Amino acid sequence: MQISMKRYGWTLFMAMAAWVLVTPARAQDDQAAELAKKLANPVASLISVPVQYNYDEYGGANDGGAVSRLNIQPIIPFSLNDNWNVITRTIVPLVDQQDFPLDVMNESGLGDITASQFFSPKSPTAGGWIWGVGPVELLPTATDEVLGGERWGFGPTAVALKQSGPWTVGLLANHIWSVAGDDDRADVNATFLQPFVSYITKTKTTIGLTTEATYDWENEQWSVPVIAKVAQLFKIGPQILQLAVAGKYLAESPDDGPDGWGLRVELTFLFPK
Repeated sequence: MQISMKRYGWTLFMAMAAWVLVTPARAQDDQAAELAKKLANPVASLISVPVQYNYDEYGGANDGGAVSRLNIQPIIPFSLNDNWNVITRTIVPLVDQQDFPLDVMNESGLGDITASQFFSPKSPTAGGWIWGVGPVELLPTATDEVLGGERWGFGPTAVALKQSGPWTVGLLANHIWSVAGDDDRADVNATFLQPFVSYITKTKTTIGLTTEATYDWENEQWSVPVIAKVAQLFKIGPQILQLAVAGKYLAESPDDGPDGWGLRVELTFLFPK
């Protein structure tokens, strides 16, 4: 299955350009402020579907290779009772690998899906903390062996954050171990750490800084992209959206992994109750 990921990336760029040029009407101020705050909270009770395009170039033995990745990330909350929600977060990656020196690497298709379920109190703690814990699963859904690990994975995940005025500060983390799958493929034993901070301006523009650090315990390697982004809420007809543009810098990565600078563009569809 061949998928032109660059085409999807340009589609998002065109959406960004159209927004800048025509300046569609934004959501009403009170609603926009509440939605911007919820979007900064990974376990908010808000249905949203981020569509995130990432572009990265590789170094080392993979020098010249480039990966375009379109992550479709539905976030769906469910009410368990008067006190608790469960928030499902799923990442479905569509991957396009091009210009790698080893021709077998140049494939396109579906990658491995990651799914998380956070059990989270509906109200913050007395100290103002918002938190959630639950399981995370790695599903071997890749359509080609070079696009995934062919291993089932499982582990814990947790998030904790505090929102004060326009500020949000928090940490999302998980750890995945492989538990089944092709024994000839490498074991999965990885820790993911995502500290994040964001600030919402009076125009409902969100400015954020985060890392998405992964430590591979099998190979004793870090991958640490530092990501700075700017996001804006806007409205087209009845549909409320948020468009974000981000730059990524690989502060640490495996020798043959992504290198230098990368790009992220994200369009999020919001479905408030």
